[in-house]
Amino acid sequence: MITTEFRYASHPNDARKYDTDEIRKQFLIENLFQPDKIQLTYSMYDRYIVGGIMPVTENLQLQSIAYLKSENFLDRRELGIINVGGKGKVTVDGEVFELHKKEALYIGSGAVSVLFSSSEQNPALFYINSAPAHKHFPTKKVTKENAEIVHLGEEKYSNKRIINKLLVNSVVETCQLQMGLTELLPGNVWNTMPAHTHNRRMEAYFYFDLEDGQTIAHFMGEPEHTRHLFLQNNQAVLSPEWSIHSGSGTSNYSFIWGMAGENLDYGDMDIVAPNQLK
Repeated sequence: MITTEFRYASHPNDARKYDTDEIRKQFLIENLFQPDKIQLTYSMYDRYIVGGIMPVTENLQLQSIAYLKSENFLDRRELGIINVGGKGKVTVDGEVFELHKKEALYIGSGAVSVLFSSSEQNPALFYINSAPAHKHFPTKKVTKENAEIVHLGEEKYSNKRIINKLLVNSVVETCQLQMGLTELLPGNVWNTMPAHTHNRRMEAYFYFDLEDGQTIAHFMGEPEHTRHLFLQNNQAVLSPEWSIHSGSGTSNYSFIWGMAGENLDYGDMDIVAPNQLK
């Protein structure tokens, strides 16, 4: 079963006027994982799709949705997958890829059959991002051994973290989709500080591995007009191109960043110093 939600893009002048309920309605994606369901959010930010797939008692087939007007989901799209649950399998046109937790799979445009299944009692949780694609690139699995890994931050700023660049152009060829995974070390809670924007692309952030009873404050908005969202475990946020994207938790956590837009340069950022935020 596939459930799809549609989100329009928001003008920054309008977003300044949103109250808490409206900010959550426009940008927060709450219920990504439901047993034996595919949950998709189709966004008008670069026509990006964010989704969660949780196979429990049956295999789940990724089928086209009405917004795509295509016979198959990947006729004109590419797909990134990162497993954040138990061991699972993704079968692409008959070829089986086994994904452990925090392993990724890129699927290029043109694939017809994409099937998701769990391999153990603890179900797999497949977090997916998809963007339009103009060219086919081959399917490729990426583990931490294949990833580009960067250690950033300092204990005194509470932002010591490990960035795992999984589906990026230095590791796998894509049209525009880029995805990676950041892990905050114990005792560290801040991510993406100093904050930044980049008008060349939008992003989506998915937060997981948050301790029970804890929360994460995701900061967004224009640098001089910031807003915040409180998130729970396994929730995502759409991040417009005009918005900063930063977060701080009441405990450490991990998050997946995904992006699409004009270029594939990970370092393409317009930095905003912490003391410039309002």
